[in-house]
Amino acid sequence: MNTIKSISLCALGLVSCNTAKQKVNVTEKLPNIIYIFADDLGYGDLGCFGATDIKTSNIDRIASEGIRFTEFYSASPVCSPSRAALLTGRLPQRMGINDVFFPESFTGMPQDEITIAEILKEKNYATGIVGKWHLGHQYKYLPLQQGFDSYFGIPYSNDMESVVYMRDNDVEEFTVDQKYITGRYTEEALKFIDQNKDNHFFLYVAHNMPHVPIYASEDFTGTSERGLYGDVVQELDWSVGQILERLEQLDLLENTLVIFSSDNGPWLVMEDLGGSAGILREGKQYTFEGGMRVPTVAMWKNKIPAGIVYNNTASQMDWFPTFAKITGINLPENLVLDGRDISKVLFNSGRREDSTYMYFDGADLQCYRKGNWKIKKPYGGYEGSVWKKAVKAHDTLLIDLKKDPGEKNNLFEKYPEQARNLFKEMNDKYTELGELPPSLIIRTEADNSHYEYLKNKKNKKEQ
Repeated sequence: MNTIKSISLCALGLVSCNTAKQKVNVTEKLPNIIYIFADDLGYGDLGCFGATDIKTSNIDRIASEGIRFTEFYSASPVCSPSRAALLTGRLPQRMGINDVFFPESFTGMPQDEITIAEILKEKNYATGIVGKWHLGHQYKYLPLQQGFDSYFGIPYSNDMESVVYMRDNDVEEFTVDQKYITGRYTEEALKFIDQNKDNHFFLYVAHNMPHVPIYASEDFTGTSERGLYGDVVQELDWSVGQILERLEQLDLLENTLVIFSSDNGPWLVMEDLGGSAGILREGKQYTFEGGMRVPTVAMWKNKIPAGIVYNNTASQMDWFPTFAKITGINLPENLVLDGRDISKVLFNSGRREDSTYMYFDGADLQCYRKGNWKIKKPYGGYEGSVWKKAVKAHDTLLIDLKKDPGEKNNLFEKYPEQARNLFKEMNDKYTELGELPPSLIIRTEADNSHYEYLKNKKNKKEQ
């Protein structure tokens, strides 16, 4: 841990720094926590969320033996910001993370951000990540400098240049056969569980699939009714089953909170290589529901009652304060969080204390939800490209999401006063955030003037 980070954590009381620890009420046995994250998985891609052409019996088991969230949100419709928000409980805009990092990025999640892995160190958790990091590949931004004891995986999306397997802070393999990524991650996850079975642990399994390019191993190719995409999701479901089975074999299931979710909605422009948003409108890269409402289920045997369906808002940012609550970690008041403790939701003893939600696209606050209502600012439209789906322009939208989750019926003209009130509240909420940092520089353009020079010189010779 670097000196600046150590001082920051000491000041917040999140690590032992030769000072008296706060007394907290904790359960006699601290729970293990396993967070399984799919990449670009859609709301309509799991059996427990309505899919009939993809079989997901293991993920469905988590829903049937635990809780299914029907209105669970990512903090962003794209990857890096959503992951930063999950790990810190904070809006990515507070960190300047408004876009996706690339292998040529020299920036990453700021070092002074405090992650789930770091707060759990207060209770001596073993912490590991298997899979996609996507928060910066420079040494100072990698998982081991953010509270994790171990890391194995691909540091970026699997469609980016230089796909490699990293082990901790170093590249272990320069050649990756993507057919076996899910199997390899599963093997590493099981190894971590085996190594830490006698301790309490936090395991973050961040799959690259089903982000394109998609691949399934031979055992799963041709097994679904939705082509290769369905095969990939069924292999992810198998991976979940392997983890649940290992927990049962080691008699750990009753003391482990297992969560499955997605970082954002499906990449619809990829057509049959992308997923389905089900009943929701649009997908990845948009602040319609399909881009930010993600399938989420959780189980904790004999703690979370079986078969709960929670039909109110919750978000990826809520896990940070929730994990602190269930492990007895007292977070300092000066740590600014955007997530809310949802432990009462998990234990079916209450609702999330806040029914509002802000939808950002990059640094732009585009939508706001309060209760059933969602207001969406006017949008100029997008003509479409190979990487982003075309969407028509629209005026201000006012949607009753309980009656219209597909966002088909604009109620702005019917309820103009409601729309004005929501707009004012949205602006007030944004103002309350205070001054936000500028967007981190993701990458800079190359100077290719020499090519233009040679091209012009050639043209002159030919004239």
